[in-house]
Amino acid sequence: MRLSIIIPVLDASRTLPKTLAALAGDDDIVVVDGGSMDDSADCATQLGACVLAAPRGRGCQLQAGAEAACTDWLLFLHADTVLDRGWRETINCFCAKAENRARAAAFRFALDDPSPQARRLERMVAWRVRWLGLPYGDQGLLIHRDLYRAVGGFKPLPLMEDVDLVRRIGRARLVALPVAARTSATRWLAFAQRAQSRLPWSLLSRRFAACD
Repeated sequence: MRLSIIIPVLDASRTLPKTLAALAGDDDIVVVDGGSMDDSADCATQLGACVLAAPRGRGCQLQAGAEAACTDWLLFLHADTVLDRGWRETINCFCAKAENRARAAAFRFALDDPSPQARRLERMVAWRVRWLGLPYGDQGLLIHRDLYRAVGGFKPLPLMEDVDLVRRIGRARLVALPVAARTSATRWLAFAQRAQSRLPWSLLSRRFAACD
């Protein structure tokens, strides 16, 4: 089974090669560039991806990628996220069940950092997913084209486009996949460090639960 993997990029040449290397196979990989100043587009082309240009902003880029995709199943993935081994088998099992055409799925959130702080952030995100049904875009989103269209797809929003779509899908139609989507910890740990200087961990966890 082929699927379309849509990756929005903006100056992502440092992380994109590793992301694409984990996707080796016969899938339809669509990289949507939002005006990179580095060689992200050339890097994607050299690694076999189809490269499109779109207005800057993940909402616009993801929307453009979905429109260009050529398969029934869509996987939206960030350019600094690497899927762990076993992701393909897990997706095949999910997609093989006819009832999952009316559901969407996200991978388990993980950071590529060994620190205790990274593990705390992972637990916060796991809580958010389990109790609020709000996975982050860093966890990827697997969805059948029919459901994607039925809920209105990605909107051209400058921020929180993933939260907007997931809320329209609804918690009851979201499935947590057991394989990890391992994301670069740089941005996450920097945000947590800034926030922790103002908030204790108990309050910071609430912020992670509510915000993107």
